[in-house]
Amino acid sequence: MDIQIRPLITEKANRVSEKLNCYTFAVSPDANKFQIKDIVEKLYNVRVTSVNTANFGGKRKQRYTKSGIIRGRKPAFKKAYVTVAEGQTIDYYNNI
Repeated sequence: MDIQIRPLITEKANRVSEKLNCYTFAVSPDANKFQIKDIVEKLYNVRVTSVNTANFGGKRKQRYTKSGIIRGRKPAFKKAYVTVAEGQTIDYYNNI
């Protein structure tokens, strides 16, 4: 099983990472906490102390066009809040 992970960079996520040393990632919906911990430790060379997850359902979207209303859904995703050990940080822009 291939698990995809990408950092979420928002104002709220930056505030939480500065105060609590907790970083936010969007992960595959079928990933569990142990897999997320292993991937983050390998990618960023940090020690993960805890992982909290939250599932988000896809939102319904619609737009009006000349030919009528187009309806659809955004995909569902899972958000992972990863807390790293004291004194360690994750640099998102290092791998670019």
